[in-house]
Amino acid sequence: MDATKRGRVRVERTAKRVRTYLGGRVVADTASALLVWEVPYYPAYYFPLADVDESALKPAGTAEHSPSRGDGLVHTVTAGAKEVPGAALVYQDSPLEEIRGHVRFRWEAMDAWFEEDEEVFFHPRDPYTRVDILPSSRHVRVEVDGVIVADSRSPHILFETGLPARYYLPKPDVRLDLLEPTGTITHCPYKGTAEYWSVNGKEDLAWSYRTPLPESERVAGLIAFYDEKLDIYLDGELQERPKTKFA
Repeated sequence: MDATKRGRVRVERTAKRVRTYLGGRVVADTASALLVWEVPYYPAYYFPLADVDESALKPAGTAEHSPSRGDGLVHTVTAGAKEVPGAALVYQDSPLEEIRGHVRFRWEAMDAWFEEDEEVFFHPRDPYTRVDILPSSRHVRVEVDGVIVADSRSPHILFETGLPARYYLPKPDVRLDLLEPTGTITHCPYKGTAEYWSVNGKEDLAWSYRTPLPESERVAGLIAFYDEKLDIYLDGELQERPKTKFA
């Protein structure tokens, strides 16, 4: 199916087999899932109703309205010993013809998600996002308010579609005495779970993936910094601070 759009919503079919589980049971299993970009950053999965265990769906008698997708009929999902109110939206009469007769499950409401036989975490992977991690001999210096907090000639540079290059530095090249853990945790379906530090008293300026997902193993234990919030010198030249949603 060719990609279609209505307003800011984009729809296309994926060739991957997609499954979601609740209470130890498969609630939906399809080779005809739709990727629907409800927000710009990543898509959601929509399952054909024929590939969903309809005995697990119980209408709540309410609907969620979207100007682009129309009314999604709210359903409770029950499977095994679990019951999750409002965990699914069923689209029967959407102005987007492609999603009519499809079900969208709230990602966090379900126990597990699989693409083919690999578990996927946090949200669906965007097929238009690529992550490349390359070792480099470029000289990277990081400063916060004029204080050098990292200086390295052996960074790994992470190139991710739609984001600025990120410089992941070995811990021996970082002033760890200036870093304090903040307790902040974020999740990425391409890299895994990150932990954060304040730097020289400024909150959440640095992060690291202790045990990244297999495709991002090269950054394990390395530390990166928000280019948007501090000064990065690359081969001696101060880099312009990028303007992103993290700024």
